[in-house]
Amino acid sequence: MNFETFNFHPSVAAGAAAAGYQTPTAIQARAIPQVLNGRDVMGLAQTGTGKTAAFVLPILNRLLGDKYGCVRALILAPTRELAEQIHQAIDTLGRKTRIRSVAVYGGVGIKPQIQKLKLADIVVACPGRLLDHIGRPTIDLSQLEVLVIDEADQMLDMGFIPDVRRILKHLPKKRQTLVFSATMPSEIRRLTGDILHNPATAQVGITAPADTVSHALYPVARHLKTALLLKLLGNTNTKSVLIFTRTKHRAKSLGKKLVAAGYRSASLQGNLSQTRRQAALDGFRDGTFRILVATDIAARGIDVTRISHVINYDIPSTPEAYIHRIGRTGRATRSGDAFTLVTGEDKDMVRAINRIIGSEIEQRILSTFDYGSPAPKREGLSPWIGKQQPKLSGVKSGGQKRSHPCL
Repeated sequence: MNFETFNFHPSVAAGAAAAGYQTPTAIQARAIPQVLNGRDVMGLAQTGTGKTAAFVLPILNRLLGDKYGCVRALILAPTRELAEQIHQAIDTLGRKTRIRSVAVYGGVGIKPQIQKLKLADIVVACPGRLLDHIGRPTIDLSQLEVLVIDEADQMLDMGFIPDVRRILKHLPKKRQTLVFSATMPSEIRRLTGDILHNPATAQVGITAPADTVSHALYPVARHLKTALLLKLLGNTNTKSVLIFTRTKHRAKSLGKKLVAAGYRSASLQGNLSQTRRQAALDGFRDGTFRILVATDIAARGIDVTRISHVINYDIPSTPEAYIHRIGRTGRATRSGDAFTLVTGEDKDMVRAINRIIGSEIEQRILSTFDYGSPAPKREGLSPWIGKQQPKLSGVKSGGQKRSHPCL
């Protein structure tokens, strides 16, 4: 199958070809025909599977004609970064059309958005700022034909579902609705049950990581995480590294420590202004920053194909989150590495990740690292503190797979 199979309008096909689209991904092959046929669609796919084009291309195809300058498609996204990424995809894929897109999100001035909304055919919006425009009112949604809710499970995680339901009250009941999500929590299932009519389901492997990614666990005491991370970075041939932390405070703190250690590093977390967030993302994309430290929420929308390593400074809270994180490397046929720092407290999650991976992840130690360094008194005792290197039974330096008693 190739993109000619979809019979897109020549202007849309030309935009796809110019962007290098040749063979559709699994989610594109399953979703595009259903969207073109006017069906409501429930799309289940993880980050990095090409789902943005799976709804952007059919929407562009639908909107071509002589009716321009009114909002006919609305795409809801949970983060500013993802909204901007989708907006850029529309501009790229629709470059041969007259269709105009505008990205609407908070943290920036509202007046330029108001002017652009007067001529927009597609609006890509975060829920909060969109409700602001609806309330003013500076957006007319009466002509809407297509609604897309992207990253629905992340909408739920960020508390946006009530906002989404408020927005739905302002939309025409007769419309095509597309929902894309990596997982299906019960609340998302209820939402889709309320808004999708006889939907087609387009599902691809959401529980398996790309086979281009190599995985490794690095057992370490909690107080030695930063020291081990610095040692790993110094001993590893990395190009572009994305590091995940559990909290935005830790992302900010770790980013500063990496800068102090001489690394070209930035952090991405919710407290940053939009200007600083965009500067961090742009710098990571163009190589100004070699390392980006982020939380799960802040990292949504990052689309950088040349990431060589994903490092979990903190283990994720769910196996699915692990798949999302490591999906940022090993993309576009490139190989990548996923390193995870783990403590004795993480053993249950390690087992769960092993189940979703389908095998036991390799565990490693660094022979040149002092695992016996004591913790500062204020941090309390650690089960791995001692005068000698901890006995990591079965864990071998050099990356050979063995078992570890704490995991």
